[in-house]
Amino acid sequence: MVFAAGLGTRLRPITDSMPKALVPVCGQPLLYHVLSRLRDAGYDEIVVNVHHFPQQIRDYLSSHGFGVRISISDESSALLETGGGIRHAAPLLLPCDGPFLVHNVDIVSNLDLQCFRAQTPPGALATLLVSERQTRRYLLFSDDMRLVGWTDTSTGEVRSPYTGLDPSGCRRYAFAGIHNISPAIFGAFDSMGMPERFPIMDFYLRACASHPIYGVAAEDLTLVDVGKIETLAEAETICRRILQLQPKH
Repeated sequence: MVFAAGLGTRLRPITDSMPKALVPVCGQPLLYHVLSRLRDAGYDEIVVNVHHFPQQIRDYLSSHGFGVRISISDESSALLETGGGIRHAAPLLLPCDGPFLVHNVDIVSNLDLQCFRAQTPPGALATLLVSERQTRRYLLFSDDMRLVGWTDTSTGEVRSPYTGLDPSGCRRYAFAGIHNISPAIFGAFDSMGMPERFPIMDFYLRACASHPIYGVAAEDLTLVDVGKIETLAEAETICRRILQLQPKH
């Protein structure tokens, strides 16, 4: 599943007239880069959610063949955030054979998606790609990389189902916007009474004490979150480097 429904407010004024998914990097929309990499990694059924300028995304997909089956999860009437978006797409994601991948449309990286998929621990409800990127907000993990909480280093805030969790005793990583999720998550949404609209990270931080949620820190990862105007130049540089290293077909 590709998250392409966001408003892209930090990319204004570009996103005043187009969805973030169609913002160009290296001459192609962000959506093109994500779909191409998913296809090349062996994914042949992909769900794309839409909300902001949804018809532009529909038109783009209908006019560009990627050689895979692409379904639309329509959130035009209401943006459901990441957790609600996954739940809303359940009819398109189920049944599935094993975990499904979720990928933010604004992530440009050199991640080996097949290798990441292979690192999903048996029985994990979700496996999150993380990195040592410098940021204010970090996910907190135990020594075996099981999620235990979250912290904002600028304020000292800690969120965790474990009372009194000390961030200094945890492994600390930044979330990288890509995760493998077990279909069992839909039952967990229901059992925990999640609302129609919610961020998936809110769920992870509530569920991590009762459900196995893990992090994977990929080696030699180069990644940029194209979330604001200032990161577009960095994304261009990384994208060119990745394209140069890809085998020619």
